[in-house]
Amino acid sequence: MSGFRPSTIARVVDHELVIKKSRFIARIAPVSSPEDADVVIAAVRKQSWDARHHCSAQITGPLGERARSSDDGEPSGTAGVPMLEVLRRRELTDVVAVVTRYFGGVKLGAGGLVRAYSSSVSEALDLATVLDRRMLTAVEVNVPHVDAGRFDNLLREWVHRRGGALDEPVYAAAASFVVWVRPEVVPELAAAIAEASAGAVTARPTGVEKLIDVPRGAS
Repeated sequence: MSGFRPSTIARVVDHELVIKKSRFIARIAPVSSPEDADVVIAAVRKQSWDARHHCSAQITGPLGERARSSDDGEPSGTAGVPMLEVLRRRELTDVVAVVTRYFGGVKLGAGGLVRAYSSSVSEALDLATVLDRRMLTAVEVNVPHVDAGRFDNLLREWVHRRGGALDEPVYAAAASFVVWVRPEVVPELAAAIAEASAGAVTARPTGVEKLIDVPRGAS
């Protein structure tokens, strides 16, 4: 769809699934490049050096334009590709999934492997904090030092509710806050600031825009 941007996750998630005595240990991690993803895969290999397989899938790039997968010794098409399809169905990017398998002595068959690897990734992602990527605009708010604490609390609560972000304040002649919000809610932010300051403080849009990750579910 026009303007669509895939999401990502906030932090590393680990999850273990046991199927017919085989252990499938999934690690899903946010990454910024294929090189970062390879570092995650190498770290899992080193940590679980005695496992039989470390299958992986990764998607990177602003629009998820780069994708890789590896069956790592499992029958072709039974691990990496099904894992990759889960990431694609969840509409994610800048993420890597590694599933380490400790063989339990019972063969699962091709269909069983596909289900096991895809379920490992899917269940791990159910535990993840998903971040939606939004194009936000910067609004500058300058307040007297004596009011900095109050406005810091007000702005943090506001962006939490409305799906924005707040830079760390800069203290000079005044306390300067940069708030990142969706362009259509700038008037609402300006009204909240005016009300909190009895009209003494104004919100100044800077015209600067950038992609920012915000927790899914924010309005």
